[in-house]
Amino acid sequence: MSEMSFEQLLEESFKTIHNGEVVEGTVIRVKEDEIVLNIGYKADGIITRSEYTNTPNVDLTTLVHEGDVMQAKVLKVNDGEGQVLLTYKRLAAEKGNKRLEEAFNNKEVLKAKVAAVLEGGLSVIIDEARIFIPASLVSDTYEKNLAKYAGQEIEFVISEFNPKRRRIIGDRKQLIVEKKKAMQKELFERISVGMTVEGIVKNVTDFGVFIDLGGADGLLHISEMSWGRVDNPKKLFKVGDSVKVLIKEISGEKIALSLKFENTNPWLKAAENYAVGTVVTGKVARMTDFGAFVELEPGVDALLHVSQISKEHVEKPSDVLSIGEEVTAQVVDFNLEEKKISLSIKALHADDEAAEQKEENVETTEE
Repeated sequence: MSEMSFEQLLEESFKTIHNGEVVEGTVIRVKEDEIVLNIGYKADGIITRSEYTNTPNVDLTTLVHEGDVMQAKVLKVNDGEGQVLLTYKRLAAEKGNKRLEEAFNNKEVLKAKVAAVLEGGLSVIIDEARIFIPASLVSDTYEKNLAKYAGQEIEFVISEFNPKRRRIIGDRKQLIVEKKKAMQKELFERISVGMTVEGIVKNVTDFGVFIDLGGADGLLHISEMSWGRVDNPKKLFKVGDSVKVLIKEISGEKIALSLKFENTNPWLKAAENYAVGTVVTGKVARMTDFGAFVELEPGVDALLHVSQISKEHVEKPSDVLSIGEEVTAQVVDFNLEEKKISLSIKALHADDEAAEQKEENVETTEE
């Protein structure tokens, strides 16, 4: 047998490798876009940035360091320059797919950062395996702009797993729906009519405000916002406001709310404040042909009948009064049970005239 040359002996000392084989090596050099591995072969293994991760423009020096031991899969034994082209991400993706298959079978809740916001949904990566979450499965409500999810860590489950077709679908909506059901159940077990709760304004409309109570929304109707009149809820509330409200009614899954707390009911002291004979001042709130309604305080209106506006004949209130005008009158009737108060400007003038007449009589007597 002829003696082998040094080069042949050296060649024999190296292991043989094949495309698709998984090899292990030690990192001997790292650049921003490339990793060099000593894999015990006659040529070093090269992992490019694009074969290390699906994350674009990442600096590999921040992820891998000299001396690290890692596994990779052989893409090409000779890349044309005598080097072995390796892939880390594809090997990781294979392992990731197994991980995702287990999660799919076990209905496991996964957590990952959103890697990309796409036109039709979100892309997340677990162990270099990509999961697509369609826009319809991102939330339980329509999301017009998904950009807010960029870089955000989210939870989801795998609802469809087909790696051969590269179709791995994630579902976040399912978790949100389940969580809300649990919160709703807990909320309805906890609340009752008459209870004061705190919530967050979710939506403001012309007719009322929807308030998130933590599990279900309650409606604060415009008529329940104050003891007085409210013309525009948007002037009083904005989305995100924290507000304490009273549970007025619970009907199935519907919750009616109120800000009319009984201890603030203006009629509690109305008998004291508006006894017959009391002189009061208020603003004209609205008018009809038979009289003007005067707001004495929020929630307490009194009727100034057309016949009680003046000593002179008044055809209709709008002939002499205007909305918002401040008037002073005397309480001539008070009915707490029906919450009715009647006013008279004429009576006030009559009292003045009586006082003047009495004064004149006194002066005449003295003479």
